[in-house]
Amino acid sequence: MEAQKVDMFMMSHSKFFEDYQSTGLREQLLSSDDSKWARISTIQLKDPVLMLIVSILVGHFGIDRMLIGDTGLGVIKLLTCGGLGFWTLIDWFFIMRATKEKNIEKVRQYLY
Repeated sequence: MEAQKVDMFMMSHSKFFEDYQSTGLREQLLSSDDSKWARISTIQLKDPVLMLIVSILVGHFGIDRMLIGDTGLGVIKLLTCGGLGFWTLIDWFFIMRATKEKNIEKVRQYLY
C-alpha cells in the first residue's frame, strides 16, 4: 500500500489504537496490497472514550462489553449486576484498553 495512504489512515485513526500497536500496524499496512485499501479505509472502529462513557453510565448492565464484541462477558456482567459493582469499577479503568485491542483485531482481520 502507498505510504501516503497508510500515513493518512494512521493519523485519522490513531486514537483507536495503543501507541505501541501503531508501529506494527503501519508496517502491516505498508506490506499489504492496494486491493485491501477500500475495505480498510471504510472500517468502522469503536471510540475508546465513548466506550468509557458508556461504561460509566450503564456498565453495570454489561452493555459496554457487548458493544465491543464481548457478548459472553456482557451477559455474565448483566446477570451478576456488574460483579456486584466490582467488575464495573474495574472496567472503568480497562474498557478503553479492551476497546483498542478489539479495534486492532478488527483491522488485522481485514488485512488477512
